Amino acid sequence: MEQVVVAVGSNLGDRHGMLQQAGTFLERISETEVQKSSIWESEPIGPSEHTFLNAAARIGVSAKPADLLSGLKSYERKAGRKNQHVKWGPRLLDLDIITYGNLVIKTDTLIIPHPEYTKRLFVLLPLREVAPDWRDPETGKHIDTLINETDQMQIKKTNLTW
Repeated sequence: MEQVVVAVGSNLGDRHGMLQQAGTFLERISETEVQKSSIWESEPIGPSEHTFLNAAARIGVSAKPADLLSGLKSYERKAGRKNQHVKWGPRLLDLDIITYGNLVIKTDTLIIPHPEYTKRLFVLLPLREVAPDWRDPETGKHIDTLINETDQMQIKKTNLTW
């Protein structure tokens, strides 16, 4: 079994409700107690006009990384996410594998750690909450160093729970 961090985000519809439903789904698939970060609200990246709610969950799974990714994407579709071809576009729900143990995977369909996580405070801040001692398996950089090195953005911790 591996410890996995999944980033969760939504910027359309009932954003908070989407995160709550995703939390229930992650609790169902996790073989350990789920650790959930705070919910953060951040400015959009790219063409989207709506702010995002973002969080991270640390789960324990035995599923292979590709199978886990398939399950997450299947859940996104069940939750109402449409296939879109606009990078960084608006979305009801986004579930991304940020870390899978200390694995480094680079295939056509799966990259772990997530390829752009070091550029996103809305991933790094929740990641630090569920894995405060985490180090990037490629660079060895501590989560605090990654946070200090990334571009700043408008982001704030909310009082919402999931």
